[in-house]
Amino acid sequence: MGKLIRWLIVVLFVAGIGFFIWQKTRSKPVEVVVRPITRGTVENVVANTRAGTVDACRRARLSPSIGGQIASLPIKEGDLVEAGDLLLEIWNEDLNAQVAIARQEVKISSAQAEAACVSAEEAARQGERAKTLFRGNAGSLEQMERLVAEAESMQAKCEAARATVQRNMAQVSLAKANLARSRLEAPFAGVIAKIEGELNEYVTPSPIGVPTPPAVDLIENDCFYVTAPIDEVDAAGVRVGMDAGITLDAFRNRVFSGTVRRIAPYVLDLEKQARTVDIEVSFAGKDDFAELLAGYSADVEIILSVSQDTLKVPTEAVVEDGSVYVFYREEGIIRKVAFTPGLRNWSVTEAVSGLREGQLVVVNVDKPGLADNVAAVQAEPEP
Repeated sequence: MGKLIRWLIVVLFVAGIGFFIWQKTRSKPVEVVVRPITRGTVENVVANTRAGTVDACRRARLSPSIGGQIASLPIKEGDLVEAGDLLLEIWNEDLNAQVAIARQEVKISSAQAEAACVSAEEAARQGERAKTLFRGNAGSLEQMERLVAEAESMQAKCEAARATVQRNMAQVSLAKANLARSRLEAPFAGVIAKIEGELNEYVTPSPIGVPTPPAVDLIENDCFYVTAPIDEVDAAGVRVGMDAGITLDAFRNRVFSGTVRRIAPYVLDLEKQARTVDIEVSFAGKDDFAELLAGYSADVEIILSVSQDTLKVPTEAVVEDGSVYVFYREEGIIRKVAFTPGLRNWSVTEAVSGLREGQLVVVNVDKPGLADNVAAVQAEPEP
């Protein structure tokens, strides 16, 4: 009896050591992060390769067309202006005087033309009277011819005087045009972004081939669009009128609706092995303009096609061979499952077949030890 007990103790001791060694040497379950397969909409999209830019629909870098000293500068940077508002005026007292002189010339020539035409009318009456007398044998031929010729001469002087009036009126238009060249007015409503120059400083127009800073930089502030570069491979599938989503760093977690409005008809080769096509995307809602500023960085996702009411798998869960790791919570195991993918984007991939709604797929696919048919445990969710 004692011998049996001793053998039982030895067996239990050896079993305990074996169990201890097995506990220490067995592989621990892989800790995995999982997401459920859901049903919804999957969009096939293309995105820009580099950050795009929010541009104003109109932007004018303005300078006066003549040089001179700044006499009036009623604006400052950041001011809102309306179309036709005065932005800058060059000293122009001499041009104002020329306009005044031209207007006076019009008045003088108009008065002279009126006098000449009144005299022409009187001479015409005298000529008609001479003709009547001659037909009644009460006047001579010589007198009649002289009065008729005098009437024609006076009529020619009247027409010449009227032509002089028209010429002087053209001189007024010329003087006013020269005066207008000294005034810089807003071609559209917007905001003053930059001013180069101060009162009494001298400004000159930009010579041909020699760019100079504009006197006033005016940006339209109620119409914007996004310009973004798309890889040449993706650009082939983009068409004008396609829907797009616009995201801006300045408005996190918000997507603006947009529409492709223009595709550049050429490829840019700005960097080695990086050929892109510029795409312009307009904002769908004009109410969005109140929150935008020209120059914001922006990203666009252009929707090429859409699948409605389909299975969605997180794209980060799809491994290189086109399969996913499915976690079976009850069994505490993961299995590698192949499926047929459909449309995809950065966030989700369509599962055409091979998977079902509600299955849990592993998204931390770079976890060491992750393999088919290995024990796994679900990681604690992030707080």
